[in-house]
Amino acid sequence: MARQFAANLDADRDIPRVGIGAADYRDITWELLATHDVDACVVILDEVDKLDGDALLRSLTRARESGKADAHIGAICISNKIAYRDRLNERLDSSLQDNELVFDPYDATQIQAILNHRTDAFADGVLESAVIPKIAALAAKEHGDARKAVDTLYEAGCLAEKRGDNTVTIGHVDEAVHQAAVNRFERLIGGTTPHVKYILHALALLTRDNPGEKAFRTQRIYSVYTSIAEQEGSSPLSEDRVYRLLKEQSFLGITESKHTGGGMSEGSFLEHHLMQDPDIVIEAVTSS
Repeated sequence: MARQFAANLDADRDIPRVGIGAADYRDITWELLATHDVDACVVILDEVDKLDGDALLRSLTRARESGKADAHIGAICISNKIAYRDRLNERLDSSLQDNELVFDPYDATQIQAILNHRTDAFADGVLESAVIPKIAALAAKEHGDARKAVDTLYEAGCLAEKRGDNTVTIGHVDEAVHQAAVNRFERLIGGTTPHVKYILHALALLTRDNPGEKAFRTQRIYSVYTSIAEQEGSSPLSEDRVYRLLKEQSFLGITESKHTGGGMSEGSFLEHHLMQDPDIVIEAVTSS
């Protein structure tokens, strides 16, 4: 944030990319606002739900109150998780004084219009006429996400090119839908550790092999996880550590974890539900 402010204000100041703490970057930001007599600024935080803690939001909302800055500071926070605000503590939620806007997913007509603007990536006559309408209809039905629809079109073209086909067909689209989902999940877990992938693999196997069950206890996941880790030549983590990693995946929206009562004899325990298609997860974790 401090580097972006410096660039926008044409400030003659060298701000290191690394080597100083988050609080130092915020102090530099307040200093830049003061020295350049900025009356107001708006900070845009995309995927705000991925912030590690609420220190940044707390700092922005209380900058004037704490005397850190004289400028009026606003924040536009963007998230795909509707329940994100429920995770904020009450004081921060109150400080935001927010105006919540909810945008509906794209419909098939809108997605088709977006895809039509991407057809210049293909030679004339390469796309069958039904390809874009089908991708748009699938996207609108499943998620309404234009980026995912563009990914599907891209993957369909890559499949046709790889096979030496002269046209991109509906058959390529069907395969691309699957491959695009795998690619998205690979990107989602790309920065995770091997053990997180083993844990997700274990939960995916349990989900696939037990279609009548939706959620699984930590202990059961841990048993399958240890087998996968040992097969990969790794020493399994402790069950408590696996429990904590599963809760982290719940925060990221990959899984859903909730406490369930098992009766007087069993007490309360945590169950985990995979939010993704198990076949997608298995293919992604084994190929990444």
